[in-house]
Formats: sequence, structure tokens, C-alpha cells
Amino acid sequence: MLKIHQLQKSYAIGDSSLHVLKGINLEVEEGEMVAIMGSSGSGKSTLLNIIGMLDEADSGDYILDGLPIKNLTEKKAAVYRNKFLGFIFQSFNLINYKNALENVALPLYYQGMKRKARQEKALFHLEKVGLANWAKHLPKELSGGQKQRVAIARALAANPKLLLADEPTGALDTKTSYDIMAFIQQLNNEGKTILMVTHEEDIANMCKRIVRLRDGVIMEDKKVNQVSALQYV
Repeated sequence: MLKIHQLQKSYAIGDSSLHVLKGINLEVEEGEMVAIMGSSGSGKSTLLNIIGMLDEADSGDYILDGLPIKNLTEKKAAVYRNKFLGFIFQSFNLINYKNALENVALPLYYQGMKRKARQEKALFHLEKVGLANWAKHLPKELSGGQKQRVAIARALAANPKLLLADEPTGALDTKTSYDIMAFIQQLNNEGKTILMVTHEEDIANMCKRIVRLRDGVIMEDKKVNQVSALQYV
């Protein structure tokens, strides 16, 4: 599904440079649920941005679903993101003036799907996250947990190969976090491949594997006995 070999990334800062990723090697198989952990400055966000085609490595190989990801134009990167990836963000990133249904349908619009078809598909995914009755509500009328469920529905709408979650519970209270994680675990049990950045140990232990970064290097990569979020819900 995902193969990364000797990934390097530096950023210029004035006359010097900051070496953020220092030869990252990582493989994620289809159906895995992997947590990426590390303190601020460890390189986890940079790694996620490169995997999400929002940034590009200086060197190394990145292969997604058998396709080399390298030297992409902005247009090509956007096409690949829409085809392969679904994003879940800490801050939800919903469009405030669009209702839940319209937010979920947005990736389908960029795929060129007809209006009626994308509305039907968007409603299907809102039903999947338990929010069909909230389809016409604006984000300001939703709770934090509901916003994240809409964001998850949007991420699922285009049927991505890989879900990328950047601190998906970071803006939520503990109970709502566990509700969201129970749903994300359900998606994984249905076969969805998930890569999640988190700084919370309890959330990481709800994944099946934990990769720990420090100063741009993978210090630990291990499978864990997954904790079910349902026991906390």
C-alpha cells in the first residue's frame, strides 16, 4: 500500500538549514492502522504532509499503491490526493457557509460527479457516521464530535485507498475522542487503511501499530495489543 525508503527533508532557515527527516524507511500494508508519535519537532507532521502530497521530500522514494509519487505538478498532486487519500484534521476544516451534506459532497464535485449522484453518495456517508438528520445543518450548528464525524464522512466520500488523520481527537473532550476512535476502529475493521498522527498514548494504543519519531529518525516501530475504544464509550 505505502512504501517509503530513505526519505530526506530539510528546510532553509536564513543562511542555515534544518534537517527534519533523516532517512525515513516505512511500509504500511493494506488494512493496517498505524499511529505516528513524536514530540514537537520530531518530523511527524512533515512526514504526514509528504505522504499527503502537500509537501515533497528532497530525496528518497515514496510509492503509494504501486505508484511512484515524485516531481508532481500542483494539478497532478491534487488529482492523486483526490483519488488515493482521505484527510481528517484536528480542526475539522469544514467550510463554514456550506451545510454538512455540501461539505461531504465536495470531494465528489472535484471528481466530476453529477450533482444528484454526489448528493446521494454524500447522504449515504452521513448516514454511515450517524448524521443523516443533520445534513442541512451548518458547521456552527454542530458539536465538535459532530463536526469530526462530518469530516470523516467527507474523507470517506471519494472511497480513498488511505485515510490520513492528523490529531483527529486533539480538539475533542475525552468521551467524544473515544466515540470518534470507536468509529475509526470500525472503519479499519471494515478494511480501511489508516495512518494517524497523535501525541496521546491512549489514542495511539487504539491503533494496531505505533511508529515513534525523534529528531527526524524512527526510534521504534512495533505492533501493539490494540485497545478497543468501545470499552470507554
